[in-house]
Amino acid sequence: MIRYDALDALPVRSALPALTDALEGEGTSVLVAPPGTGKTTLVPLVLAGLVGDGPARRVVVAEPRRIAARAAARRMAWLLGERPGESVGFTVRGERAVGRHTRVEVVTTGVLLQRLQRDQELAGVDVVVLDECHERHLDADTVAAFLWDVRQALRPELRLVAASATTDAEGWSRLLGGAPVVEAAGVAHPVEVVWAPPARPLRPPHGMRVDPALPAHVASVVRRALAERDGDVLCFLPGVGEIARVAGLLGELGGVEVLQVHGRAPAAVQEAVLSAGERRRVVLATSVAESSLTVPGVRVVVDSGLAREPRVDHARGLSGLTTVRASRAAGRQRAGRAGREAPGVVYRCWAEAEDGRLPAFPTPEIKVADLTSFALQAACWGDPDASGLALLDPPPGGAMAAARSALTAVGAVDGAGRATQTGARLARLGVHPRLGRALLDTGGDGAPVVALLSEEVPREYGDDLAGALRRARAGGDAYGARWAAEVRRLRAVSAGSARPPARDGAVRVPPGAGDDRLAGLVAALAFPERVARLDGGSYLMASGTRVELAEGSGLRGAPWIVVAVADRPAGRGHARVRLGAAVDEDVARAAAGALLGERDEVCWAGGDVVARHVERLGAIELAVRPLKDAGPALVRAALLDGLREEGLGLLRWSPEALGLRQRLAFLRAHLGEPWPDVSDDALHARVDEWLEPELGRARRRADLARIDAGQALARLLPWAGGEAARLEELAPERITVPSGSRIRIDYRDPERPVLAVKLQELFGLRETPAVAGVPLLVHLLSPAGRPAAVTADLASFWADGYRAVRAELRGRYPKHPWPEDPATAEPTRYTNARLRR
Repeated sequence: MIRYDALDALPVRSALPALTDALEGEGTSVLVAPPGTGKTTLVPLVLAGLVGDGPARRVVVAEPRRIAARAAARRMAWLLGERPGESVGFTVRGERAVGRHTRVEVVTTGVLLQRLQRDQELAGVDVVVLDECHERHLDADTVAAFLWDVRQALRPELRLVAASATTDAEGWSRLLGGAPVVEAAGVAHPVEVVWAPPARPLRPPHGMRVDPALPAHVASVVRRALAERDGDVLCFLPGVGEIARVAGLLGELGGVEVLQVHGRAPAAVQEAVLSAGERRRVVLATSVAESSLTVPGVRVVVDSGLAREPRVDHARGLSGLTTVRASRAAGRQRAGRAGREAPGVVYRCWAEAEDGRLPAFPTPEIKVADLTSFALQAACWGDPDASGLALLDPPPGGAMAAARSALTAVGAVDGAGRATQTGARLARLGVHPRLGRALLDTGGDGAPVVALLSEEVPREYGDDLAGALRRARAGGDAYGARWAAEVRRLRAVSAGSARPPARDGAVRVPPGAGDDRLAGLVAALAFPERVARLDGGSYLMASGTRVELAEGSGLRGAPWIVVAVADRPAGRGHARVRLGAAVDEDVARAAAGALLGERDEVCWAGGDVVARHVERLGAIELAVRPLKDAGPALVRAALLDGLREEGLGLLRWSPEALGLRQRLAFLRAHLGEPWPDVSDDALHARVDEWLEPELGRARRRADLARIDAGQALARLLPWAGGEAARLEELAPERITVPSGSRIRIDYRDPERPVLAVKLQELFGLRETPAVAGVPLLVHLLSPAGRPAAVTADLASFWADGYRAVRAELRGRYPKHPWPEDPATAEPTRYTNARLRR
């Protein structure tokens, strides 16, 4: 029997006329409705004609998470007085409750994506509701783009609704061709905000790690909320590990039941959370409880302010979840849980001043996630670069290039990026293409390992993939049950499929292979660039990234491993293995056969040319032997690397050579062309012009030291135009001073060369000497050769500065002339006695 009292109480009812008008007129709509208004439950029932007097239609509701899909279907079935599988059903990966008379089917976006690839027309479906589209999951964005394509090209009568409580309504409206925006005014109960920051600042999250003080602080805030407020408490935490730690810190609360809700929670726990309890409850949940779920009895929310989002470290070739600050939109969704049934309160575990600095919305997955699966879906859809898809955010070019490279390596796309037959099969498996290819390569025998790697493995299972496989096989927990169901599904979807063409060196699972060998084989097939060899205290992966094992790891000491999951701890130079398997070298060689190669390597290392023949598995050196007859081109390239690393000082620079370089730098600075640029960068760029043939004859560092740099540098002089002949005129090495001495000019500062000369040798010289029109900076020396004065204006010095110098030095050097008028005195390099003779 239909529960009309509950249906009539849902506030979204007031928006239904506008919504149905929009769908009848435009065929599309964006529905913005606050949490608890009934957008997830009443709207599909009305659109399907199960409630009200509308026509009978088949409605598909797409939810981002399995727990939300099940909960929404069960709630709608309860409102109709039925059980799931009758008028309302659901389909999630590994579970289906749909009957012949089902009119509303709730599915995950991943299931809908698979369905669209099999049947682009989505035959028999009249309306699709994309719920919680604000979360911007990659599958949801992809589904929306595909559905818009279907509506535009194949089924203009297909109705589309994008629904959320907090979303970019204008953006979704534009995406759906100017869809009308319908807003439902919710009867939201007031939610008081209590700011509850920790006593001391916490370290920012990094990777999967959070400050160990966070769980303790959240637990204390939960205890405070229980003491200060009535009703159940819903506490948001970033992940399963933090939930377990907070639960442990809370311990026994005396009459209060503590429930842990996340994607891996047992179905019985999920059911218990969605039903009113007899005792007061504390529900510790991940972001799965942000939307689509009404947890009855909740009057208090405790928000840690953290969430987990996917990220790709392209430099290391690793991807996974990372902990981030939750967006303001997520904060509103979380707070709204406290006001669904009555006035409530949210305790936010951060300072009010921080709130304005939080991101407005969650980061769209398409901007930060591994796009390999997305790229395969786009290729199978017929749009390999996704340029024709209606997306709120275009995929980053670098991430798409990396995705295409990965797809090419597993044979999923051809050279033009189009999906191959193998790619089409991989797209239907519902796992990452890497894991799908490993599954197909092993003919389904690898299903147990693929099932483990297709979602996060419980931390308590350890980092040894084979050990985790044995734990899952033993069962006894919710994860083990879900793993077994996924193994059955993978075996079913891979059964009967012809194995794809073998990859180079592809490995087959031998009959009777144990868990250790099976785990290593499958992981290596899925992640060939992550096979790694022990190298000192860490492992070097074929990709070039170094990884370390945690203390106490069961993999310690294994000569070879394959890394399935890794992260990068804060402040550490190497990644850390979170899940891996030991492998034999033959498996590593076979699985990563495409990275296997031999070549002559000549490089500059340890201060000299090193020539060797190397067998490599990517970045891993397998075998090395000295190379006696290295090719001249390789040797030359190594010598150039040495010159770049250690500088041109590797050549022989005589005083004359250094002087020539300095003179040329001076002329370049003041006259420009055709005088050459002799900076390090310029000389490296023109090495062919000035350092040949000497460089071509060199084989090692000692040969470089024998090259006369001055003789080589002279090749850069502007001989062709005749300007080279003016070098001595424009930038002479020495200049004749009034005493007759030829004094060397110091060109180390190209802006102002220096002439250092004894003061008495310049008597009678009124104008400052110049070269190439540039006055020299004159360092006037005492008879002992020490600086007495510096001037760029000799006439001014004779008139003003000389008297002070004369008064200071005449008594110290009485044997030398100190005339009263130096401008008219005879220059000399001698003493008074020598002059009298």
